Amino acid sequence: MIAMLLAGGQGSRLGVLTSRVAKPAVAFGGKYRIIDFALSNCINSGVDTVGVLTQYQPLRLNTHIGIGVPWDLDRNIGGVSILPPYEKSTSSEWYTGTANAIYQNMEFMEYYNPEYVLILGGDHIYKMDYEVMLDFHKSNKADITIATIPVPMEEAHRFGVVITDENKRIQEFEEKPANPRSNLASMGIYIFKWEVLKEALIALKDEKSCDFGKHIIPYCHEKDMRIFAYEYNGYWKDVGTLNSYWESNMELIDLIPEFNLYEEFWKIYTKNDIIPPQYISGEARIDRAIIGEGAEIYGEVYNSVIGSGVYIGPGAKVCDSIIMKSASIGAGAQVNKAIIAEGVTIGDGAVLGVGDEVPNKLHPDIYACGLVTVGENSTIPGGVSIGKNTAISGKTSPEDYAGGWLASGETLIKAGNGR
Repeated sequence: MIAMLLAGGQGSRLGVLTSRVAKPAVAFGGKYRIIDFALSNCINSGVDTVGVLTQYQPLRLNTHIGIGVPWDLDRNIGGVSILPPYEKSTSSEWYTGTANAIYQNMEFMEYYNPEYVLILGGDHIYKMDYEVMLDFHKSNKADITIATIPVPMEEAHRFGVVITDENKRIQEFEEKPANPRSNLASMGIYIFKWEVLKEALIALKDEKSCDFGKHIIPYCHEKDMRIFAYEYNGYWKDVGTLNSYWESNMELIDLIPEFNLYEEFWKIYTKNDIIPPQYISGEARIDRAIIGEGAEIYGEVYNSVIGSGVYIGPGAKVCDSIIMKSASIGAGAQVNKAIIAEGVTIGDGAVLGVGDEVPNKLHPDIYACGLVTVGENSTIPGGVSIGKNTAISGKTSPEDYAGGWLASGETLIKAGNGR
């Protein structure tokens, strides 16, 4: 079985966090990136040939994966291959849907001529043994197996949902139904018999924005193929919104976390830079936090995830926040319930996350739940105050803050810096 890992998505619901980086390359849990979980699952499950399909802002992702050393995927045969869109003799086009991206890499799959193809997304947090799913697939003589997970009925409309018989064979499949009749949701993880996948991709190759949930699965269902639902009951988080991303990071800090990053028998691997250890000053105070390597802490940190190389100055206070790699929090600054992206500089005495909670004026669906979101390499000057449900991107100056204040619900994006 070979794996095809879809990692080209923009992740627009993460707002300024993904204006310069693909969603699977966004930092998670202090030292990891979101794509590490799918890659680690592959090698832990014995899947050692992985094609990673990239498209949107791929530089960080390509650099992170490299030749696959951290995941033991640096192999002469198989291993990891980065698969961006490329110009062909007859046409050249971007990937326009999940299935179209796989179709455009038919040659890669034919080179390995596998018995089975595992289709994965690169933007979920979970641990799954794909070998167990493959055993289920074989024992049912399935053409396709879809990994499913029970979700609350009120959330089922966000997913593709399946209705199965007593043998777990799928009777009906509905993509994001307005009135769902089942709460068994597709996780976007599929095992196909290679010849079945090939036939479906070729048959639907002219379909606009060809997608697995909307096109391939319904097509195979109409052909009366054997499609089964493999039910997964472990931890699985779609970190596609700022709130779910923030929540899943915060869950890592629990005394007994629901999702354990440090299990010996199912390790999560990542690219480890060689950096010095943390430095915690005598005046610093830390309670319930993950602190990355190379961080320098002189202030106070509560209930937060701090990435590698972060500087937190004297008298600064960070609460309920995610501070990513190489960010700098100035002396006396206060950061409350914020997501601070990589390389951000926050000036001395700045206060983030204060005032009333009002909806964001531009994107109330993205910037919500009282969060302050600051995009990569942004600068926030000293002494300013920033409200809740706000987004900031770019090198801002005191003149950008009327009376030293950015009110709740406002968005401040300097030209050429994200969305």
